[in-house]
Amino acid sequence: MFESLMRNPLRLLVGLLAFLVLLSQTLAIVPEDKQALILRFGEIERTVNRYKSGEQFGRSGAGLVVRVPFIDGIQYIDKRVLGVNMERQQVLSTDQQRLQVDAFARFRITNPVRMYTAIRSEERLQQQLATILGSSLRNELGKRTFATLLSPERGAVMDNIQIALNREAQKYGAEIIDVRIKRADLPEGATLVAAYNRMRSARQQEAIAIRAEGEKEAQIIRGNADGEAARIYAASFGKDPEFYDFYRAMQSYRQTFLGENNQGGSSLILSPDNEYLKRFRGG
Repeated sequence: MFESLMRNPLRLLVGLLAFLVLLSQTLAIVPEDKQALILRFGEIERTVNRYKSGEQFGRSGAGLVVRVPFIDGIQYIDKRVLGVNMERQQVLSTDQQRLQVDAFARFRITNPVRMYTAIRSEERLQQQLATILGSSLRNELGKRTFATLLSPERGAVMDNIQIALNREAQKYGAEIIDVRIKRADLPEGATLVAAYNRMRSARQQEAIAIRAEGEKEAQIIRGNADGEAARIYAASFGKDPEFYDFYRAMQSYRQTFLGENNQGGSSLILSPDNEYLKRFRGG
C-alpha cells in the first residue's frame, strides 16, 4: 500500500490532508488566558480551564483538549480582566448641574456557562454592561451635588455604582472589579464661574448657620455663668452680709473713680453725708 501511495503522490497528499483535518477536529489548544466551552450539537458538554479565584499560572488546566471530531465545537471565552467604556452621557445633579460624564469599568467573566447561556458573546456582554453602567451612574449621581465629585465622597459614590453594576453583571456570569469616572465636565456654554458662585453661596449659608448656632451656645454658656455667679454672690451674702456689702462697695468705688483698666473714671460732686460715701466715714 505504501508503494502504491508513493507511486501516486496525489493520493498521498489527499490522505495527509484528511489526517490533518481529522487531527485538527480532534485536538484543540486552550491557552492560559482563555476559558473553553465544548459544545455538542450546540449544547454545552463541558468546560475547560474555567476561572478559579486564586489559581496559579500554569496550573489552571489549559493545554490540549480532545473532542469528538465533526461533532464537538469549541467556544473560547476570555479569562483576563476586560474593560468597558461608557459613552459620554449627560447627568443632572441635585443642584441642577448638567454634567458630561465619561466612565469605565473593569470586569472578568467568572461563569462562562452562564455568560454563554445568557448572552452568547463577550461583545454583547460588553454592550450590555455599558448600558447598565450608564443607568447606574445616572441613578447615583442624580442623588448627589456637583461638589460631591470634587470631594472625598467621590469614592463612596464609585463604590455604590460598582455594587449596583456588579449585582446586574452576576446575572451574566461576570464580576465587576472596578468602576471609575474618567472626567465630569460642565457642558459647553456653561461657565465654571456660575458653578463656583453657587458653591460659594451654599458655603456662605452653611457658615451663617454655624455662626448662629455658635452664638446660641455662647448665650447659653453666658446665662449659665451669670446664674452661677449670682448663686455664689447670694451664698456669700448669706454667710457674711457686712463683708459682702463692703466688697461690693469697693468694686463700685473702683469702677466709678478709676474706670476701666484704671484709666480714670467719672467726676462726681457729692455731699460728705451722702449714703454712697458711707465707707469713707467712721475710720
